[in-house]
Amino acid sequence: MSKLQVRRLSHDAILPTRAHPDDAGLDLYLLEPITIAPGEGVTAATGIAAAIPHGFVGMIADRSSMAKKGLKTAGGIIDSGYRGEIRIVLWNLSRETHSVAKGDRIAQLLVIPVALSAVEEVTSLEDTHRGSGGFGSTGN
Repeated sequence: MSKLQVRRLSHDAILPTRAHPDDAGLDLYLLEPITIAPGEGVTAATGIAAAIPHGFVGMIADRSSMAKKGLKTAGGIIDSGYRGEIRIVLWNLSRETHSVAKGDRIAQLLVIPVALSAVEEVTSLEDTHRGSGGFGSTGN
């Protein structure tokens, strides 16, 4: 995949960018200003849609500058068949109200290859060293 097709849904929308050519994520920009109170979440508009290619997935990730303030994305998956607006769920985990201005970079979009495996029901799974050890099974 050499190019990601992106459509502006608003004339004010800013197309995704990379700060550096080898950055993994594309920065996504806020379409309208928002204010987020402590402990609250909002769904933020970007004003863009993208054609994630078949065999890939779009993943929404934090920008470190936002996370440093306590503003975290709730993550998100953009399937290759989705053509609607990319919206970002932002949560304020800090104890302060934060305002984010129109045009600020609010999240990153990672376009990653994905295995589209079929599901096969089996009666047992191959044994491994870890086995069924889950949360906290490897220590603190």
